[in-house]
Amino acid sequence: MTKAAGAPAATSFPATSFPATALEALRTGRFQRSLALATAGGSLVTAAEIYLEHDRAGFGNRMMWWPVLLGPVGAAAGVAGAVDERAARTVLPVVSAAVAANGVQGFWLHLRGLLEKPGGWRMARFNLETGPPLFAPLLMGMVGGLGLVAAVLRREDTALSTEGS
Repeated sequence: MTKAAGAPAATSFPATSFPATALEALRTGRFQRSLALATAGGSLVTAAEIYLEHDRAGFGNRMMWWPVLLGPVGAAAGVAGAVDERAARTVLPVVSAAVAANGVQGFWLHLRGLLEKPGGWRMARFNLETGPPLFAPLLMGMVGGLGLVAAVLRREDTALSTEGS
């Protein structure tokens, strides 16, 4: 079998396989935009879920508003990072670090809330089922982590312009 003129070089993976597609996206820099958009979407979905859960708890602590307010900010930074390379290198990592830090802070506050419930760790199973969700704030941290990873990946425009020189 001969290779047609202008055909792309063969890879070790079939052209339609997921690993080949993902590796190609990483190699060419398209993955940064995808992760930035995933950060935007994840921020909105997470903020909406947090709003519903914290509203159910009556926003008893003013700190409960932080993840709700950071959600739209993370979404705006994610979209900006997908559209503009400069925003992906400046705004996106700063906002993503704040979102990730808020996730860690929320984990600590939820852990403290579980310990303050009657029985503390002696009634761990009951308190984990009825108290604040212990691992839910880490979802916010993961969304921030997505943005941080997107910020360090190379951009498609940059990847293509540096390969030719």
